[in-house]
Amino acid sequence: MAAEEEAPLTGVGWAAAPDAVPAGWTVIAVTVEGAAANLGKGFGQKGGGYLCVSTGGAQAPPGPVVTDVQVLSDRSPPPAGYTRAPEFPEPRPVGSRRKRLYVKLLPVAVAETAVLDLKLSSKSRALPRYLRVGEMGSFAVWCKKGPVSKPSPPPVPTPRTIGAGLRQLSLQPPASPPKSPVARCSVGRASQHESLSDASNVYGLSAMDGVPFTLHPRFESKLSSGTKAILADLTVKSLADIEREYDYAFVVERTAAARLPPGVC
Repeated sequence: MAAEEEAPLTGVGWAAAPDAVPAGWTVIAVTVEGAAANLGKGFGQKGGGYLCVSTGGAQAPPGPVVTDVQVLSDRSPPPAGYTRAPEFPEPRPVGSRRKRLYVKLLPVAVAETAVLDLKLSSKSRALPRYLRVGEMGSFAVWCKKGPVSKPSPPPVPTPRTIGAGLRQLSLQPPASPPKSPVARCSVGRASQHESLSDASNVYGLSAMDGVPFTLHPRFESKLSSGTKAILADLTVKSLADIEREYDYAFVVERTAAARLPPGVC
């Protein structure tokens, strides 16, 4: 079986006693040799102290992870990008330690490597695959680093295709076929008429409402050859041409009316 992947540390701190460690934190109580990991007076505190770590939790949302740990003297300025490790309980203003612990936190999305484990050993001991970060009291502090596994994005559902048999059983109406040029022209006329008349007023309806638009058979054969072939046979007349062509003087009607007896008129 493959080894279980180690979770990166989400915090490194210092506790005055094992029972002072808050929930979600684990105290480093023994060294790799099995001795008590009480930092003792070498850490500058009469009552001693313990290192503790936090790994967040499997149900916790992804947050910052520890990417580096440094042990510096109390006179050294804190390095850029590092924060002082928290202390449990809160440190008192009196009394100071000769060594302080600093950690660097980065979000999981941008962190490439992180601290996976922290151990204490005697100063003469060497730990394979661990990096020595400093000394505290009579112990050497070691950390193990590894790559950070990025959280996988949520799966994207793939669209389902419906076969011909299932489409016939579907309650949804079938998709309408593409409209022909004649239908598009009819829709254009209808939309133009709707913009000119008020649909809420019944008196705004015209006699052409509801009459389907059809093309004369004379022009159906030329529809496939394009619009230019249809327009070539059309004659554009002006208003004066129409008045001259359809000019009628009603001479016959007037002559017939003049011949009728006076009583009929």
